[in-house]
Amino acid sequence: MNQQAPIHSSMSLRDLKNLIRSGEGLLLEFKRAISSPEKIAREIAAFANTHGGHLIVGVDDDHTITGVESYHEQDFFLEQAAHELCTPALVYSMEVIPYYSRDILLVQIKEAEKKPVTVRNGQGDVVFVRVEDQSVRASDEMAAVLRARESKNGVTFQYGINEQKLFRYLNEYPNITVDQYSSLADINRRKASKILVDLTTLGILKLNKRNQTDFFTLSL
Repeated sequence: MNQQAPIHSSMSLRDLKNLIRSGEGLLLEFKRAISSPEKIAREIAAFANTHGGHLIVGVDDDHTITGVESYHEQDFFLEQAAHELCTPALVYSMEVIPYYSRDILLVQIKEAEKKPVTVRNGQGDVVFVRVEDQSVRASDEMAAVLRARESKNGVTFQYGINEQKLFRYLNEYPNITVDQYSSLADINRRKASKILVDLTTLGILKLNKRNQTDFFTLSL
């Protein structure tokens, strides 16, 4: 296995409580316990597909510290999730912080060098990303952007009538969805999606998500 063996943390309990007090966010997630590899795989894959982050095990969503009886079972589930359910396999490090007779686990997941990291489940290979304090399933467009950024093939851009309509719209309105662009340019959804993905890959557009809806904005 690639990940580091669990180590006893040099972080003080006071520092840990300060970190917990900051609350869940893009880079931080709390779990009372890890009950199965399937349930934790999406969390660690989402961190790896975004900017990395920390998972604190032994803490409730309301910031209550509960701890776990032992880190061994938790680490076993993490290892299964990272190596058997995630592709490519993920590397993580785990620190153990004693809390009375229990343990608190501070798990660090680094941003993946090769994206997207997919999670195997009953629906096939699924991509998850981190949006604010949630790990959510990536849209087809988000997954395509992640793949395109890893591709060795360059993305080409031609400024035609469809792109003109797009930029005129974005100069007047703050954002656009794939369906709105498809209707605006009178092109099928697949073509609209590809144009938006290509422009996002080039850094001209930015892909955002709010209330389970993807929308594109100008990067500048």
